[in-house]
Amino acid sequence: MSGASERFGGSFTQQEPIPEEAIEAAIAVMRSGRLHRYNTDDGEVAALEREFAAYTGAKYALAVASGGYAMGAALRAVGVKPGDKVLTNAFTLAPVPGAIAGVGAVPIFVGVTEGLTIDLDDLEAKAGEARVLLLSHMRGHLADMDRLMQICDAADLAIIEDCAHTMGAAWRGRMSGRDGLVGCYSVQTYKHMNAGEGGLLVTDDDDVAARAILLSGSYMLYARHGTVPPEAAFERAKFVTPNVSGRMDNLRAAILRPQLRRLESQCEAWNARYRTVEEGLQNTPGLTVINRPVGETYVGSSIQFLLLDWPGAKVGEVLTRCAARGVQLKWFGGAEPEGFTSRYDSWHYAPSERMPASDRVLRGTIDMRLPLTFSLDDCALIARIIRAEVGAVWQSMDS
Repeated sequence: MSGASERFGGSFTQQEPIPEEAIEAAIAVMRSGRLHRYNTDDGEVAALEREFAAYTGAKYALAVASGGYAMGAALRAVGVKPGDKVLTNAFTLAPVPGAIAGVGAVPIFVGVTEGLTIDLDDLEAKAGEARVLLLSHMRGHLADMDRLMQICDAADLAIIEDCAHTMGAAWRGRMSGRDGLVGCYSVQTYKHMNAGEGGLLVTDDDDVAARAILLSGSYMLYARHGTVPPEAAFERAKFVTPNVSGRMDNLRAAILRPQLRRLESQCEAWNARYRTVEEGLQNTPGLTVINRPVGETYVGSSIQFLLLDWPGAKVGEVLTRCAARGVQLKWFGGAEPEGFTSRYDSWHYAPSERMPASDRVLRGTIDMRLPLTFSLDDCALIARIIRAEVGAVWQSMDS
């Protein structure tokens, strides 16, 4: 049982320090003065690209300025033009539809299930409306990628995967980002590697890789990349592909390379924290824990649960009560966007039809970060607080 006097005193935005090895590598880059990736023949960015390609099993990797830039470059590289329709998740964050709008295309939203994955029945129904799916593995939840690939293959849909929350995750042993034509990743502070800002994309396609490299601002220095497509691919692309500069620099790459080497152990540490909170929330009256599919290897850097069919005022009461005890929860059902949290009807540049089943899920979706600065005891305490406050509000509704 949780006592009402228990309070959590940690910070939900405090990340771990950058590893000493990464700090030393960054200092070495700063002392050299060679921060720009093309100021060296084979610098930190090129090395990161080789190492990330090897980690994911991809033929090519490209390091860029942000995860959002990676998605925009991927859309351009697969041939999305202004006015084209692109399918994407209704449950995602603003950079995903923003990347679509940024190339002048039109998002077509696909619904969300109670498992917080893309609704594959809705995807199948809408598959003929576009030729590209920008698939967001939102908050680290992987759909049944076997069925998704069957749907997309049957409809000749190219897939770009937004893996901002699934670096290190897998479906039936296949790394997230490797089912689609392109996988896009973020290394912003709240993601699984921390460069402050930055992104990576991977692909096995020679022409997509060459166009993405040129788009990123390689000029004619593309041979200096860590993973380089054949010259013929650049010959086909170099005079018709715009320079939309979004390069990563050697400083950020130096910070990231040591983090990549320890990513697997970091993922295990997140999952230990996730399981502790998940166990503490099981069988809480009124609260639905998200069931993770058997085929999914997830990375629990955040956790979500549902307060399905609760009145909005009562959800707000839960958030207020938890905040008073030091636990910061985010809600996707609020009337207005708040912080990083928004939903498909918030993006007025992308008109959409109502999706009642998805709206019901979003109205009940609660989200919480799990920084690695939290101990397992912290996570158990957080779960006790949430359980107690949800229970108290649920009991008030039931009385």
